[in-house]
Amino acid sequence: MIKPVDVLCVGHAAYDVALVVDHHPGEDEKCPASRRTMAGGGPAANASVTVARLGGLAAFCGYLGRDLFGDLHLAELRAEGVLTDWVVRGPHPTPLSMILVKPDGKRTVVNFKEETPPLEPGQVDLSRLAPGVLLMDGHEPELSLTLIREARRRGVPTVLDAGSVQSGAGRLAGHVDHLIASSRFARELTGEIDARRALRSLSTQAPVVAVTLGEEGFLWRNEDREEHWPALPVEVVDTTGAGDVFHGAYALEIARGGSVEGAFRMARAAAALSCTGLGARSPIPDRASLDNWLAIRGQSSGQPPSMP
Repeated sequence: MIKPVDVLCVGHAAYDVALVVDHHPGEDEKCPASRRTMAGGGPAANASVTVARLGGLAAFCGYLGRDLFGDLHLAELRAEGVLTDWVVRGPHPTPLSMILVKPDGKRTVVNFKEETPPLEPGQVDLSRLAPGVLLMDGHEPELSLTLIREARRRGVPTVLDAGSVQSGAGRLAGHVDHLIASSRFARELTGEIDARRALRSLSTQAPVVAVTLGEEGFLWRNEDREEHWPALPVEVVDTTGAGDVFHGAYALEIARGGSVEGAFRMARAAAALSCTGLGARSPIPDRASLDNWLAIRGQSSGQPPSMP
């Protein structure tokens, strides 16, 4: 039986431990934390939860170890309604992220995944899964390339969350329909320091390209249209996972036949709201919360963004 889903998210899953500190600790310093949160994380895994909370049906494909952190994360994904039949379990440890969050919401992330091997295409059977969009974070490049070829054959749109060239996303950039890159990735791949010049260079890689700029919003380009959208103003608590939420919301809108502009509009709002809580997972908004937040602001998901 063929299983239709809105978005298939392929890539990295980790377990996050986030600590709130009042400053970045120095050498040999013991630094107290005022708050703590623990939950599943990872770009593709967080994107799958975003899709589910916004009312879509998501499937996640990635690796989790047969350990405590893997068990906890798998249980979280299932509780969110994410389909997990394509999660590969193994003896290698589940990747672990330690996150220090500063008072301005910015954070430092230390990720352990050195013992986690990449998935091979033969390890998962996705032949009976029919996604509306394929979303990848670059952490499973071999598997992703195989899935991109199959998606192209089926006419399924592909979205790449390009965080860094080293993650494997650099190998996928020229093969996808929607390339949403961090400013770091854009600099690394193009050699351009200026974000607009990097955007234009990346536009040779994919039909739709965006470069995210953190608190400065993002740039996007589609054919001959190029725009800068500022970030929506919010009281920032923690920016961890905001990019993951952005990609998940964007992919869902594309899967449901939305326009590129509409997808960026929804992604911008969902990412902004996700910054108002601690951790990557718990602040991800559901659709009702997002619609209510936009209504309070006098906006809706169908209105154009306010421009500077």
